[in-house]
Amino acid sequence: MKLWVNGGLRDAETALVSVLDHGLTVGDGVFETVKAERGETFALTLHLERLARSARGLGLPEPDLDEVRRACAAVLEANPVELGRLRITYTGGLSPLGSERGDAGTSLVVAVGATSRRADTTAVITVPWTRNERGALTGLKTTSYAENVVALARAREQGATEAL
Repeated sequence: MKLWVNGGLRDAETALVSVLDHGLTVGDGVFETVKAERGETFALTLHLERLARSARGLGLPEPDLDEVRRACAAVLEANPVELGRLRITYTGGLSPLGSERGDAGTSLVVAVGATSRRADTTAVITVPWTRNERGALTGLKTTSYAENVVALARAREQGATEAL
């Protein structure tokens, strides 16, 4: 598998992002997941507009959308899949431990993974936790998706495939 990491294609085994990347240490990053079918993306422009909007909302420099498009095309060409999820992750980059950002620049990672079509129907549960609609991250698609992970795990424990 080939991934785009900070300017070029890399083998998955040698692709590196620092363990001190702010996206990893404090969740200072944004992402988009784009449907890819036989090398073609679905609604890439809309996803990239949201990526840029989310980056601005976190105070990250706006991503170079031309580079992101090139990265997406390169990853899809290097990893042919019938149906896949193209994951674009953009973070605050190498930074000191703590909440302040460093000055080394941002990180961009693009990867694709094969997937299968979802079922036409699904079972859903409601979870007891609410989201904070007044928080600083409201409306932004950030790498801080732990709430989703916990809610989906609860759904699976109860025999459902989705949680509200």
